[in-house]
Amino acid sequence: MNLELLESFGQNYPEEADGTLDCISMALTCTFNRWGTLLAVGCNDGRIVIWDFLTRGIAKIISAHIHPVCSLCWSRDGHKLVSASTDNIVSQWDILTGDCDQRFRFPSPILKLQYHPRDLDKVLVCPMKSAPVLLTLSDSKHVVLPVDDDSDLNVVAAFDRRGEYIYTGNAKGKILVLNTNTQELVASFRVTTGTSNTTAIKSIEFARKGSCFLINTADRIIRVYDGREILTCGRDGEPEPLQKLQDLVNKTPWKRCCFSGDGEYIVAGSARLHSLYIWEKSIGNLVKILQGTRGELLLDVAWHPVRPIITSISSGVVSIWAQNQVENWSAFAPDFKELDENVEYEERESEFDIEDEDKSEPEQTGGDAAEDEEVDVTTVDPIVAFCSSDEELEDYKALLYLPIAPEVEDPEENPFGPPPEASGQVTPTEEGVATGDKKQRQPSADGGPAKKKARTTTIELQGVPSDEVHPLLGVKGDGKSKKKTAGRPKGSKGKEKDFPFRPKAYRGDRPAFSTQAQTSAGTGGGAGGMKGRLEGGLATGSLVSQSYKQHDIGGLD
Repeated sequence: MNLELLESFGQNYPEEADGTLDCISMALTCTFNRWGTLLAVGCNDGRIVIWDFLTRGIAKIISAHIHPVCSLCWSRDGHKLVSASTDNIVSQWDILTGDCDQRFRFPSPILKLQYHPRDLDKVLVCPMKSAPVLLTLSDSKHVVLPVDDDSDLNVVAAFDRRGEYIYTGNAKGKILVLNTNTQELVASFRVTTGTSNTTAIKSIEFARKGSCFLINTADRIIRVYDGREILTCGRDGEPEPLQKLQDLVNKTPWKRCCFSGDGEYIVAGSARLHSLYIWEKSIGNLVKILQGTRGELLLDVAWHPVRPIITSISSGVVSIWAQNQVENWSAFAPDFKELDENVEYEERESEFDIEDEDKSEPEQTGGDAAEDEEVDVTTVDPIVAFCSSDEELEDYKALLYLPIAPEVEDPEENPFGPPPEASGQVTPTEEGVATGDKKQRQPSADGGPAKKKARTTTIELQGVPSDEVHPLLGVKGDGKSKKKTAGRPKGSKGKEKDFPFRPKAYRGDRPAFSTQAQTSAGTGGGAGGMKGRLEGGLATGSLVSQSYKQHDIGGLD
């Protein structure tokens, strides 16, 4: 499809629900790659599901972590993906092979991680109760970024659009702008609530185009700033926000905010309901409210980089919001008219003549020029929507799509073994494979050498408490912290002991799900299907229920 035609004259934001993506397990976070062709979804069983967004099909499943995935980020070229789980581990993955390149173990849970927009060797990590950390992947070194107040370590951070600066914000409303290479303070300002009172910074998000960024604060106001003005004001400046966006009626707190692909709209997800508010950035007016299912809590929101499409996650399901496509027949024939009732057709005098007598003679210059013009059919023009403002060409090494292996109805007994002509001699390794040993089967899936184990680096941070619990798992000190959720949820009394996923459920045999959902309906009150299962898990008091192990899943290799 020609992406240049997407710049329509009408509104460029979604208007209605356009289906869901069922990841089988509960989805917690999602993110698009740079072109919007692939969507990575992190699940509560530690898996990362890569969706081909054009076909709405699963392109790859990576068994990434044992604990729930809480944050994801694509590299610029789309070949790598970094993920963080609630057990404080950050991993880098090769998308094509599904292998883990390296791991980093942190002392506290990870709230957010982000690739450097231009340098694939740097990753920004925001641990709980700690200053942000800048990781260098090649040599496994890290740099702790400076903070404004050592006593206030509730800090969020984000790269700017090109990665030249890192913006950090703390619970006292202080924003610091640091040089990415030297970590020196370039500019700073404080977010105030009208008077001298300050408000905590919850998140900082940058637009893909332009220099604007937004700050989501605890006073339930989204402030939009111009990055160029911030740098001009310097240290302890007092820049005025371009817009202040809020829900004046309900005083809604915002769970997640982000810009549209063109930077002209801002979407914010409510922390109370499954509701999405869309504002126009230039004017600041609210243009649309998208209402999801009542009673569901929103977990994550992502706007497609190119198209007017939004994905949101609630109750473990990815919802898609898009525009209402209206058939416009006049686009095929300019003089086409749609009629409400039959009308007698009046034939024009020269309509069916072989030669039109009334036709005027064409200008010789225009006709000859059109015939003599040579059309270049070999040069490939770059797609403007895929290029940055400082680039003229596309990245031809980029990974836009993933090859999808066909599903075999009746696979052979030994799909990973030797070919038939070489099956005369059976080595001990092949015996292990033939008996279905998963540990033997995994390394030799391609018939090649065993996969090398990823290097794990422990990141030491001074003064950071090691007993923190990720917000997804519950409040620190309550009865349903990380240690409790590792097993079956308390109170299920064995009702979900047969709940681990089976291969037949993965292949699309839905009755198995509905039966399990009815079984857990007494716990969560779900009606059936996916919703019943999810509500059954949510009723135990913890957002993430880990009632099964990652390695028990069959048929996903």
